[in-house]
Amino acid sequence: MTRFTPAELEAARDRLVPDVAADGLQVLFCGINPGLMTAATGHHFAHPGNRFWPVLHLSGFTPRLLKPSEQGELLSYGLGITNVVARASARADELSADEYREGGRLLAARVERLRPRWLAVVGVTAYRAAFDDRKAKIGPQERTFGSTRVWVLPNPSGLNAHWTAATMAEEFGRLREAAQA
Repeated sequence: MTRFTPAELEAARDRLVPDVAADGLQVLFCGINPGLMTAATGHHFAHPGNRFWPVLHLSGFTPRLLKPSEQGELLSYGLGITNVVARASARADELSADEYREGGRLLAARVERLRPRWLAVVGVTAYRAAFDDRKAKIGPQERTFGSTRVWVLPNPSGLNAHWTAATMAEEFGRLREAAQA
């Protein structure tokens, strides 16, 4: 893994990380916003402590464990990645309520344009903030964007101690089963 100095990571705040997306995906995963390691590498969920890639594999979405640098392979499985907020930060709590709401508005428009079967937001707090839904819980939501259904997943950040990789994989697996039904 590439090592970055603190100054290089700080400079990454200004970089945008392109979506991995295409029309008509089975599932479009949506992170909160890029972390500094993601912004520095240009690869989603790039921080070594983030459990997104292992959980994606453990849940059966991918036949092998992908590295963040292999994110483009997701498209061949009908999967993609975007974010609620495009701005990179060291922590999600650096984002303002206005950024979440604007990010939710832009995400809704992106989803209506791309028409994935499911939008999977990783992080219930981010989903609540972006869509002003204080009662949302992990799992499928009533809300749709056009024909796209919404599922809220646990945040795979290593800071989320409430969920293990195994319990996250179970929830991701529930979504996979729903997406394949």
